[in-house]
Amino acid sequence: MIKLEVVDLRVWAGSKRLLGPISFAVPAGGTLVIIGETGAGKSLLAQAILGALPRGLEADGDIRLGGRRIDDLTTAERALLWGREIALLPQEPWRALDPLMASGSQVTETYRFVAGLEQDAARQASAHVFEELGLAAARRKRPGELSGGMAQRAAFAASRAGGATLLLADEPTKGLDRSRAQVIVGLLKAAPVHGGALLAITHDVSVARDLGGSILMLKDGAIVEQGETTEVLAAPRSTYGKDLIAADPASWTRSATVANGKQVLLAEGLTLERGGHCLVKDFELSLSAGERVAITGPSGAGKTTLLDTLAGLLPPAHGRVTRGQDVAPTGIQKIYQDPPSAFPPRVTLGRNLRDVADLHGIDWRLIMHLLMKLRVDQELLERLPDQVSGGELQRIAIARALAVAPSILLADEPTSRLDPITQADTMKLLAETTTEAGTSVVLVTHDEAMAANWAERQLGMNAIA
Repeated sequence: MIKLEVVDLRVWAGSKRLLGPISFAVPAGGTLVIIGETGAGKSLLAQAILGALPRGLEADGDIRLGGRRIDDLTTAERALLWGREIALLPQEPWRALDPLMASGSQVTETYRFVAGLEQDAARQASAHVFEELGLAAARRKRPGELSGGMAQRAAFAASRAGGATLLLADEPTKGLDRSRAQVIVGLLKAAPVHGGALLAITHDVSVARDLGGSILMLKDGAIVEQGETTEVLAAPRSTYGKDLIAADPASWTRSATVANGKQVLLAEGLTLERGGHCLVKDFELSLSAGERVAITGPSGAGKTTLLDTLAGLLPPAHGRVTRGQDVAPTGIQKIYQDPPSAFPPRVTLGRNLRDVADLHGIDWRLIMHLLMKLRVDQELLERLPDQVSGGELQRIAIARALAVAPSILLADEPTSRLDPITQADTMKLLAETTTEAGTSVVLVTHDEAMAANWAERQLGMNAIA
């Protein structure tokens, strides 16, 4: 029995075709992995199946769920399927969670009003899944108090609570350390059981291998390879497929830095807290001009909180952060792990960049040069932040930060939304640009290979129980 069937699906922005034609079938109990470069149309594919494309985009083609055609349903009829028959685990977890409600309460409500459980049973089910995901301490916290990885796991719990048999998982392990990612992968692999199906979007080759099933490789909105996951990844036929496999950070050549010994930042005896919970104790860091330092550690260890403190966005509970005398007020810039939170939602991307250029007296040609090097299509600047992919938005955020020519760049998982090839290109550009400018970089990453091969030194952080 076919659970999900898609025939000649295409997505349009006016007369411009962004995706397709795409055709595939996922059997009941089956898994389909969608992998491809940033901007290839992976998220558009999931949104078209769900019936939730961004404003200004339209889809045509034939989409059938359990043999029933759903693409010709009204918006209201299609919405009735959400949570009950088809669920989306979105790429941006904060968009899926109510910022004013405790995370556990949101999942409890889904069990109560979508799955139909009684209040006590819903509360117990919510508590169980939070415990299973390592989030027991986060049940009473609002999404804004969670790390990116913790928010992703909370969103996963919400997406599964309604009992939908088809799960669309868009970059389900981004921002998670390897151990947490394996937990999510294990839960995803259980999703197709009992006649369900999983459509998983990822740029992580190791996650694709772990999920198995079939794979569909996308580039520029078109299929370049399709088949059994193990076979395609073991011996890709296309040039793109071969490049994708070769772009793993473990294969990178260790890059050189030009640290000159002049101190630009000093953190002494930092103790950091969020929501009354101590995340970091007695942290020390001396950063030299041009130096690159990588910080690794599990989700929830306080890495993002540390960057916010170094940037002056949060005061430490104890200790102090001192900037070098030559570091200007705008000399510390942060690249956020969650790019939508760094852009005004109702302002076009081009207008936002021009406002930055006007405010800081930046030559517009510099911004365009950075966008070109980051492979950002100029047409994207006419769109709003929610009308581009997470990876495209992250590259625009990187260009915006670099345009200000900061002395210190705080990069919080800057490539977590990028496919391996674009990730390698972007980190190479970061290395080249910051080396030329003598910019220091503090990189937060879950990827130990990236930390080892890209940074001059590495600091590990552990979660405090």
